[in-house]
Amino acid sequence: MYKIMLADDEGIVIDSLKFIIEKEFKDTCEVQYAKTGRSVIELAESFRPDVAVMDIQMPGINGIDAMKEIRRSNNHTVFIVMSAYDKFDYAKEAIKLGVMEYITKPMEKTRIIAALQKAMERIDAERLKRKNELLIKEKLETVVPIIESGLIHNILLQEHFREDIENYRSILGITLQYAYMIAVICGDEQQGNHMTNAVGSSVRMQKHYQEVRDCLKENFDCIVGTVMANKLAVLVPYEKDVMDYNERIELIEKARELTRYLRKRTDISFRIGIGEPKDFLMASESYTEALNALVATTGSVAHVDDLPIKCEYGGNYPVKLEKKLFAEVEDGDIDNASASASAFFDWMVESGSDLMNMRLKVLEFVLWSEHIAYEKGGMIYQLNSRAEYLPQVMQMAEPAAMKTWFLEKVK
Repeated sequence: MYKIMLADDEGIVIDSLKFIIEKEFKDTCEVQYAKTGRSVIELAESFRPDVAVMDIQMPGINGIDAMKEIRRSNNHTVFIVMSAYDKFDYAKEAIKLGVMEYITKPMEKTRIIAALQKAMERIDAERLKRKNELLIKEKLETVVPIIESGLIHNILLQEHFREDIENYRSILGITLQYAYMIAVICGDEQQGNHMTNAVGSSVRMQKHYQEVRDCLKENFDCIVGTVMANKLAVLVPYEKDVMDYNERIELIEKARELTRYLRKRTDISFRIGIGEPKDFLMASESYTEALNALVATTGSVAHVDDLPIKCEYGGNYPVKLEKKLFAEVEDGDIDNASASASAFFDWMVESGSDLMNMRLKVLEFVLWSEHIAYEKGGMIYQLNSRAEYLPQVMQMAEPAAMKTWFLEKVK
């Protein structure tokens, strides 16, 4: 069915057009008409026509100005313009408004029919496009939660295959390098720093999952995982690796409002823990911080930066470089791990560390790197396999020799 609006101040023109449309297109069209510019605009607002056949010269508001008004509220109406004048200025204005056809009076029947058929084809194409877009959106509404859940599980289980994480980010359109995580925990009620009836409330959370997920997305522009026991893991992409004080306060207040709102909507109690922004591959650390923050307080909302539960580093210690190095060791990324180890050693030298502190740090890093390697499997641990490490390092009197030994062991 096509809605067609006729706009002309001459009754004979209206009647002629209605007759042609009813004869050629039978009951596929619903036709309404108006005879003044103002009434055309009012009719377009209520009728929402697919096609508007417009006369340029009408009493009051002319056809061009009427089309401008109609176009403000309806981008989809196809305009066919009629005019007794073949004026360039009118034609130019009509083109600006996206008019499909400009017909001069007296109009030929075949020209009118061809123009209407062309308009209907355009409308059909737009409707098909819209239908396909809705189908795609409907499918995405089903698929996206599965993809989001996959990303959350990869992060929490630390399945750090960079390609997999990058694929998830690409599919979900995530371009930011950092993210912080939120732990949403539910229960019947809060007692101290834990929630009661975790099992029962997790079953009820499943029932309200979609509503809780929608609320989280409205408030945090986030990725939401599936319900795990009585917990939801939420990942929020972030533009930097540090959150300033005002942002943190605003985030905490928003989380408090959300816990109150969800309590009213679901009759389930909620607590929310928030971790620090991390590199995407390290986001699981942010989730651990979020959980630890809730353990360390009895509040309904806790941010790790507001609690004395994490290690603080003095001076300009390159903690990010340290974490990067061990992540590269875990990935078996020899080139980047070597580069990071070299950069860390150079920092020790530049910061004026004495030889004994450098020896200790080098031993610490090598032993921990080997610990990671042993955990990955494929190596046999022998208690005496590292008996020479301490004597070797203690004999080194020059940083250059120590650096060479350090990089070889990391490799």
